[in-house]
Amino acid sequence: MRIEIWSDIACPWCYVGKRRLESALETLSAAGTIDREAVDIVYRSFQLDPSAPTEPTQTAREMLAKKYGMSPAQAAEAQDRVTALAAAEGMAWQHDKTLHASTRDAHRLLHLAKETGHQPALKEALLHANFVEARNIADRTVLREVALGVGLPAQRVDAVLAGTDFATAVEADQEQAAAYGANGVPFFVFENKYAVSGAQPTELFTEVVEKVWAEAHPAPVQLLATGGADGACGPDGCAI
Repeated sequence: MRIEIWSDIACPWCYVGKRRLESALETLSAAGTIDREAVDIVYRSFQLDPSAPTEPTQTAREMLAKKYGMSPAQAAEAQDRVTALAAAEGMAWQHDKTLHASTRDAHRLLHLAKETGHQPALKEALLHANFVEARNIADRTVLREVALGVGLPAQRVDAVLAGTDFATAVEADQEQAAAYGANGVPFFVFENKYAVSGAQPTELFTEVVEKVWAEAHPAPVQLLATGGADGACGPDGCAI
């Protein structure tokens, strides 16, 4: 089963939604309902603010207040709410210290990581760096450290960060999101057939995964009765 997830490293709800989906997958796997190893998760790029600076000048909280006309107290309350939900998912964030920074290079590295088989690990590491450690995820030194930390090859990481590799792939992901009608993230697409928008409760993800898995892996036909019929034909001929 294939699950594509459009999200941004700067999006707090994307991290919460990621954890809730993972909880659903773990529960269904433990119950023997799905084979977790047969679930392929692909992360797609979505930049919430393509104009965000590579050298941050404000925190995400300050940006939130300015963008939506909030008071500092209102912006803090909004962040505290999602931080509390993250805590319920087992995460301890420093959301008050996260920076408003470009995620473009991080997304390009995620496309590299998909090629090398490190994408899930890099996605988690980038989100952790942003929300738990409050690091500057636009800083190429930070990005290099995080990428190498999950096993990406240094030469390829350096080449991507020094050039424009995967820029068109990032744009293509954004265009596909728009084609699906997604104007926000997280946005989940299951088997290119069903879409779920937002950091939905774990219970909903559980229902969706179970449904999609059952459709992709129908149960074998079960024999309900044998014998007692007027006749049947088999390899040895037909009974009369």
